Amino acid sequence: MEIKIRPYQSQDAETIVAILNYYIANSTALYDYDLRTLEQQQALFEEKLAKGFPIIVATIEERVVGFGYYSEFRFREAYKFTVEHSVYVMPNEHGKGIGRLIMQSLIALAKKQKLHTMIAVIDSENQNSVAFHKQFGFATVGIIKESGYKFERWLHSVIMQLLLE
Repeated sequence: MEIKIRPYQSQDAETIVAILNYYIANSTALYDYDLRTLEQQQALFEEKLAKGFPIIVATIEERVVGFGYYSEFRFREAYKFTVEHSVYVMPNEHGKGIGRLIMQSLIALAKKQKLHTMIAVIDSENQNSVAFHKQFGFATVGIIKESGYKFERWLHSVIMQLLLE
């Protein structure tokens, strides 16, 4: 089983929407309430690509099993060297190193683009994601209490940061 990382292609969007919709419906990994449509996701990705941000996918035997990207952290000019990223792996594919390869690739791309820092915003219940990020040198720099509301409860956001330089 070889995991390959490659740039996103428009035909990947359907699988990516399925991955996202699983997490929207079943977890607090995304604070969305409504499932994404193919058209919404394609428009979001077209906007990110037009701004020069990468979107990558992980494949096993040419089947998309995960994806990742980064884009603006905030929209003021002084934040232009800071990005927020996302990494998602198909639920039945965890534990194979897919997320690790996606994250390594995103960090390398960010360094190549001469970015300064990457930010992760993680639901506090997702301790697996917190531990995952620590493996790459991300440090917790803050917690925003009751920043989201989903599944009839308040959620807290853990803010993690990796300095790239």
